[in-house]
Amino acid sequence: ELFDSEDPREREYLKTILHRVYGKLLGLRAYIRKQINNIFLRFIYETEHFNGVAELLEILGSIINGFALPLKSEHKQFLVRVLIPLHTARSLSIFHAQLAYCVVQFMEKDATVTEYVSPTQSGPTQRGFSLAVSGCEGIIRGLLKYWPKTCTQKEVMFLGEVEEILDVIEPSQFIKVQEPLFRQIATCISSPHFQVAERALYFWNNEYILSLIEENCAVILPLVFCTLYRVSKEHWNQTIVSLIYNVLKTFMEMNSPLFDELTASYKVEKQKELKKEQERLELWRRLEEQQQRRQQSLGEQSMNQLNLQHSQNHSDPSHSCNT
Repeated sequence: ELFDSEDPREREYLKTILHRVYGKLLGLRAYIRKQINNIFLRFIYETEHFNGVAELLEILGSIINGFALPLKSEHKQFLVRVLIPLHTARSLSIFHAQLAYCVVQFMEKDATVTEYVSPTQSGPTQRGFSLAVSGCEGIIRGLLKYWPKTCTQKEVMFLGEVEEILDVIEPSQFIKVQEPLFRQIATCISSPHFQVAERALYFWNNEYILSLIEENCAVILPLVFCTLYRVSKEHWNQTIVSLIYNVLKTFMEMNSPLFDELTASYKVEKQKELKKEQERLELWRRLEEQQQRRQQSLGEQSMNQLNLQHSQNHSDPSHSCNT
């Protein structure tokens, strides 16, 4: 409750005190971790308000750094059941830096984080536990699961955190997440918000990530090529267009034959789309013409019927007498 104070100075003192208590009193460590876990779960699923999240995450960053290997099941569960769902908070911007640091600390502590319990899947054959998933794969897929759809500020934060994770990822683990990850990055590149697109394109400025992309160019290039080519022709921001041209040039240098093949394939598909669009427009034009002819025919029939009634009324003698 004290960590929920409105005064940041009080929370800072509490952070120092709790960190020292955790370091000195070994018997209280499990209890402290459990209480922090409960506070975060209450924050995520009930109140959505707690002033001391950032300070508690700072403490956790130091605690995670001191975890012994191999990591306990308790720590892996904390990663997937608490830290990853914390990304859904509306106030993420207040504590995102500390949260990203904790996630990266898990990666640096054990890049393969052998197994953890998934909170979304279970089966009787596994005694309530899901199939084993590597840590970085679970982290990336968790971020993709909670990826923001309408908040561009959070998208930029997610992209920054993904880059930090990829900075410490092992090549063997990168292969497992490259397809869903770069589908999402392609979606971000096509965002009309220039900061989101710019942040996604900055991945190609990171030397380590660029080396991973080059090793797996045959898989990644087809995932992003159509988006890059299309956005380079359509995006309103010239800075984004320039960055995309640089990325396309990089891909062309990496694998020129594949780049040429995808370019030719894209143009063929574009021609098919244009032809299909023309056929659709032609079909609508014919339908409109048919509708106009039908209306014109109905109008003529209506006029003929009125003229016939009028002539019959004039030729009717009883009608003439009455008048």
